[in-house]
Order: sequence, then structure tokens, then C-alpha cells
Amino acid sequence: MKNKKTPPARFWRAHLKKIVIFRDKKLEESLTSGNDAFLGGNSMAKKTKFNLITQLHEGILKTAQATRTGTVRIKRSDLKNLIETTFIDAAKIAAKGERVRFPVIGALVRKEVAAKKGGVKTTNPFTGEPMVTKSRPATKKPRWSFPKSLKETFANKRNW
Repeated sequence: MKNKKTPPARFWRAHLKKIVIFRDKKLEESLTSGNDAFLGGNSMAKKTKFNLITQLHEGILKTAQATRTGTVRIKRSDLKNLIETTFIDAAKIAAKGERVRFPVIGALVRKEVAAKKGGVKTTNPFTGEPMVTKSRPATKKPRWSFPKSLKETFANKRNW
């Protein structure tokens, strides 16, 4: 077996220089594009689920203002806008197919409704006339599911 020689120092210097240039270009690209994959984040990481509480908390931290006495103040209009934008974001994420949970009140999810064939001859149940059904394309509709605790609260007769 032949003994391999180590490359000369100039090779290592040139190689390290290429690595530094490459790293600097990647760092610049990541900073301009807003991608923090090079800074320690993992761009291939699993996308986190939408969290209503986290979104509201981050928004409140951004809009809240401290007074001289140390009390925290939030304008009513800012809070209203924050809640509206958070719910709109949740609806958009639910429209993409992800289940969005709202603490205590339920969950919003997209339901796929199958297409319906048309041209079937039936009778109108109210008038007894013969009619032909219309076709309907497949659609995606929002569905709301309530938690068990809320259903039990409504089922309890003491709460009526």
C-alpha cells in the first residue's frame, strides 16, 4: 500500500480561503433573503403548527407600551386589529388544510366535499313533480368542531 502524502500548506491556505469566501456569500444571501438557515436555524426543519396563543402574545408584546408609572397600555383599536389579523391568519392556515385549534372554543378545519353527479331523474318530495338533479363540483368547506367540555356545558340542564 502506497503512503499518501499530505497536501502542501499553500493548498490548505487556498482551500480555507474558498471556504471563507463561500461562507461569507452564504451569510450575505441568508441575511438579504431573511433565511436564517446559515445562522444556526434549520431550513429543512419541520414547519411549526399555528398557535393562536403564541400569535396573540407576540402581537401584544409588539403593540404594548409602558407608561412612566410602569403600567402597560394597549390601545383598544390596536388590540382589535391584532385579534382580527390573528383570526384571519388562522383561517388562511385552516384553508390550506391544517387543523387550527382555538383554546376552549374549538378547532377549525377544512372539509373536502365530494362532487355530485347530475342528470338523475327524481321526484320533488313537496310537489311530487318529476325533476332532474343538477351536478355539483367538489368543494372545500370550513368546519368547526367543538371540544367535549363545551358540548357537556351546553348539554347540562343547569346551564339553561
